[in-house]
Amino acid sequence: MGRYTGPKARINRRLGFQVYEDAGARKAFDRRPNPPGPPARRRKVSNYGLALIEKQKIKYYYGLREKQLRTLFDKARRMPGNTGENLLTLCERRLDNVVRRSGMTLTRPQARQGIAHRHFQVNGRTVKTPSILVRPGDIITVRNRPNLKRMYEGVAGSDVTQRAEFLSFDQSGPRITVTAMPDFGDVSLPVDVGSVVAFLSR
Repeated sequence: MGRYTGPKARINRRLGFQVYEDAGARKAFDRRPNPPGPPARRRKVSNYGLALIEKQKIKYYYGLREKQLRTLFDKARRMPGNTGENLLTLCERRLDNVVRRSGMTLTRPQARQGIAHRHFQVNGRTVKTPSILVRPGDIITVRNRPNLKRMYEGVAGSDVTQRAEFLSFDQSGPRITVTAMPDFGDVSLPVDVGSVVAFLSR
């Protein structure tokens, strides 16, 4: 599941959270917040089911495949500190997430598509890999093409509610500077990461 192209509102309803930020998906979730399927009497969800839902939140929110998530989990487990917090901060460092958290795009899929189409440069080098992990001091800019600059300048600043404190954004570029390493307080996804760690450790 690298790039999900199915009904986004269904995923939001199934997980009980607005994982996808598209306007249509948000409106559909507000209109029908209950899980999809027949409105029959539902059984209580098991601990395994609850942990699976929390894991799926991370996968859909950051656009990860199962293998990518487990690779990040293995890396987080080898790092000092809390494994769950390390996992989420690694996800926050992904280039597509950084572009989204800067306010330069409205959704993560939009950021991912722009990176894959070589719209962005990191430290002056054109990149096409959304999973790059940024470091403090990295500078992300839009390629020097008038059509791209007009497109991203038009979007930039329209949604600053998700802007992260570990990023500095200059709209005149537009230009993103990673000023610090993100910590657990910068994570924008409300998730029970402890249950995810237990699930992935099975």
